[in-house]
Order: sequence, then C-alpha cells, then structure tokens
Amino acid sequence: MEHVYLGREAIVYNEDKLFAYEILYRDTQHSSNSLNERFVSASVISNVLNKFGTVSLLGNHKAFVKINYKFLMSDLVFSVPQNFFVFSILPTINMDEKVVERIMQLYEKGYEICIDDSLLNQTIFEKYRVVFRALAYFKIDLTQELENDTSSLVKLLQTQEVKVIASKIDTKNKYEVAQKMGCNFYQGAFLSKPSVVQNVKYDPKQFNILRLYNLLIQDTNIDELTTAFEENHAVTVQLLQFINSGYFHFRNKISSIHHVLTLVGRRPLAEWLMLMLYSKSISKNSGYSPVMLLAKNRTELMQQVLKMLQPNVGSNFLGEAYFVGVLSLVDVVFSMKLEAVLEHMYISDEVKDALLEYKGILGEIYLLIRDIEAFNTDKILAFAMKHNIEHKQIKELVLESMESVNTLENSVSL
Repeated sequence: MEHVYLGREAIVYNEDKLFAYEILYRDTQHSSNSLNERFVSASVISNVLNKFGTVSLLGNHKAFVKINYKFLMSDLVFSVPQNFFVFSILPTINMDEKVVERIMQLYEKGYEICIDDSLLNQTIFEKYRVVFRALAYFKIDLTQELENDTSSLVKLLQTQEVKVIASKIDTKNKYEVAQKMGCNFYQGAFLSKPSVVQNVKYDPKQFNILRLYNLLIQDTNIDELTTAFEENHAVTVQLLQFINSGYFHFRNKISSIHHVLTLVGRRPLAEWLMLMLYSKSISKNSGYSPVMLLAKNRTELMQQVLKMLQPNVGSNFLGEAYFVGVLSLVDVVFSMKLEAVLEHMYISDEVKDALLEYKGILGEIYLLIRDIEAFNTDKILAFAMKHNIEHKQIKELVLESMESVNTLENSVSL
C-alpha cells in the first residue's frame, strides 16, 4: 500500500503523563472500510514492525491497535510480539465460544487485551464478564451518551483489575466527566490541544528564560551571558543535563555555561533554551512535559520540511523555521495570548506572520504540521501535490521527527 499513513494518539494519565499510544491508520487511496478488515489490522502492525520500527514510532511505550474479528481469529495474531502491542477488540465482536477461547489463549500467552470504544451499561458489562480475567483495559466511548450506571460499573471493572480508558474526549466537559468517573487513563482530541488559561499570575522563572533568549540573540558579551545563566540555577542545571545527554555527542562532558557557549554556539543554545521552556523541571515539577514533546515534534518537522522544499536553504532561515515550531505552543506556557508573548521577544516578521497568520512558506509548513497532527490526509496530499513532492517523503519525515522526539524523551527522563 503505497499511501498508507500512520499516526499516533497519546493515552495519558494524571492529566499530562504519557502512558501509551493508539496507532491510527489511513489508506489515502481507499477507505479503510472498503478493504478486507483482516488485512487492515495486519497492515497496521506490519508497518509498525517492518517499515517504521517499534522504537522509532513508540519509544518506550506500548501501542493500542484495533483488532477485528477476522484478524483476531487468524493465526497471524500469534505472530505479533506481545511486549509492543495491546489488542483493542472492536465492540461489534460477539463473545461467542470461539472468541472467548481465542481471548483466553492470547491472555495465557501474555498478550494484553482491551475492549475498544464501547458503551458501558449493565448489558455490556454482562457481555464481557466471561473474559474479565483476560482483560487489561476497557475503553469507554465518550461521544456516546453515558447511562446512569456507568460510573458504578467503572468501579466494578476496576475491582476486576481492568483499567478504564475514557476515549474520544473532544471537549473539556467530557474530560471532567471522565475524571469524575475515576477513569485510569484518557484519550482524545481535547488532550492533544493544550489549553491556555487566561489571567494566570506569570511565573518569573519563565520570563527569565525569555530574557536569556534575548541576550543570546543580541550578541551580548560572553562573560555577561555566562553570569546571566549562572544566576538562573535551575535553567543552567537543566541545560547541562540536555547537553550532556545522549542527544548530543561530545567527546568530553561539558561542565559550564561558558563551555556550552563556546562549543554549541549562541543560536543553537537559544533554540534549545526555548524548547526547554516547556520542561516542567524548569518551572514546577520534575520530568518531561507532553507539551514539550509536541513542541519538539513541530520544530523537527518545520526544519525538515523546509529542507525538503529548499535543499540549499541557509542556516538562518532554518533557524526561523525552528522558532516557528518552538514558539507555536508558548502561549500555553505563559497562559497568555501568543501575540502578547511575541511582543517580549526578538523574532523576525517572517516568524510572526507564520505563527499568527500562516503566511509565507513557513506559514504553509506550519499549517501542514497542524494537518499532520489532526490526521487530515487530504490536506497533506494537497500540500505534496502543490509542491511537487511525493507523499512518502512526508511520511518519512514524520517518522524521523518521532524518532527525534523519542530520543529527547529518553534524554530528559532522568
């Protein structure tokens, strides 16, 4: 299938901690429903294993993959490595004797089983009672109207050691409903669109980062720069962790900001500084932020797509592309409108126009990235046709950005 397009949607817990991914699938030449369903499931897993690679696509996380009846009952199901995938069984599958036997076989072999995007009422609870012992997860579809007994049934499932995932969360209200029910995990479009809370008290640490960024961009004396960084201890520690992580490959450990400035350079350091603005270890909590990983993904795609369109592009314009990606979520960090944050920064009109109005080639690329995130394959194909590039080139860049994000996640999860 030349035009198979794979994406991934995060499954999170504790509001912003990444637990796993669901692998999304679309064939841009055919409707998925028009294909033999067994081979739709098989092709998803085949692409992950053979073309993409589990580490590249998933990092250290598992993948939920929808499984239909034909694939479930085929011998192919036992060829899938259980340490990478969770089988999400479609709710249209009846729990007849053969299906129950197959689910128990998978369970005995160490596979994790999930019931995919279902209602949850007493009738459905009884339908799956026979396989409770084998179930690891149950997804509740929040686009369907919940019934009065859903909350109590969530708790009953949890007493059976079945973790509950609230799926298809597309509004804040649905997210709050899922939290009130006590679901273990959450998934949906709303969670992939970080919200901006207006009129929140500004964190001075965050504006210190903007000040450091501006000093880097304005050719400030290196001794003054070093002093400014050293006065911001938390930022300095985090920077040194990044620079000394596996993401970089220096012969010797770097032990000072002066050393960083000498070896890395001002502009690359400014780029990394803005990316680390999203790291919770700088502001409130330890660990990485999913918003940080999303920003990293955007910066990778901005630069790589630009290089694909303009192979001889200069480093300065690549830097502009980077800043479009890294600044595209900065309003989330500062809890204020993007236009207001940009007023505090030394950035070009090209970057501002791309971010605020999708203008210019950087604006086009940024819009493409938003379409990739939204899985708008028609618009992705339209971009490829307009710029006379092959669709598979975009798919390859998406994979490369996933690899880079996974590397970053490993480097900051210290």
